[in-house]
Amino acid sequence: MTPAREKVLVSACLLGAPVRYNGKDKRTAHAILQRWIDEDRVVSACPEVLGGLGVPRPPAEIVWIGGLRRVGASDGRDVTREFEAGAAAALDQAQRAGARVAILKESSPSCGSMQVYDGTFTSTPVPGEGVTTALLRRHGIRVFSEHELEAAAEYVASLER
Repeated sequence: MTPAREKVLVSACLLGAPVRYNGKDKRTAHAILQRWIDEDRVVSACPEVLGGLGVPRPPAEIVWIGGLRRVGASDGRDVTREFEAGAAAALDQAQRAGARVAILKESSPSCGSMQVYDGTFTSTPVPGEGVTTALLRRHGIRVFSEHELEAAAEYVASLER
């Protein structure tokens, strides 16, 4: 009997879905990701779309107001509620699939795992994590960026031993 393979939550834009704010994707053609797709391990999710935001949409960045994390769109709207709803939906998808690992788009206000933009819409990166990454981590899901696929593959292998 073949042991169960770990499922991996992956940002839909990394899989080629045109769901980013500008209506484009950020497809990642990496052998590890392709192997996981071929092995039917991948659970695709775009938290921003799951949260009700359309495509295309104004870019959004995390801002801190009075010590509270908010997500603001470049048109001045507060889209925190949509980002939080999308994060909850992505968590639900991961949990239903049994995923303990996620590969998410770095620098995204939803999916950034090491950095996000500073809220000034000047493309200035700062250390931090996106709304979805923070929620997944709080629920024990290990998050990697698309730049850490080798490390993610090692972690997945360790879960299957």
